[in-house]
Amino acid sequence: MAGRGKSTQQSRTEAERARLHTARKTWHEGQIRRRTRDNAIAVVVGVLIVAGAIVSQVVHAQVNPPAPSPTPTVEPTDAPLPSDQATPEPAPTDAPAE
Repeated sequence: MAGRGKSTQQSRTEAERARLHTARKTWHEGQIRRRTRDNAIAVVVGVLIVAGAIVSQVVHAQVNPPAPSPTPTVEPTDAPLPSDQATPEPAPTDAPAE
């Protein structure tokens, strides 16, 4: 009967190992599901924040349009406006060509 006791002890140890392995595997799979869920929630929240910022800027631009920039007032003068001015050409030199 001594052999039977050892077999029972061994089977208990194996059962305990199997139970712990299953528990660790279940916990690990739960962690993976939680991370996946948290990442999905973070992406959705991030997209909502960006969309909200864009919408708020569009609404703000429509409600408060930018003020027109002041145009400088040009007083009319009787002098004619300058037209195409010829650019002076360089004077020919007597330097030998290279």
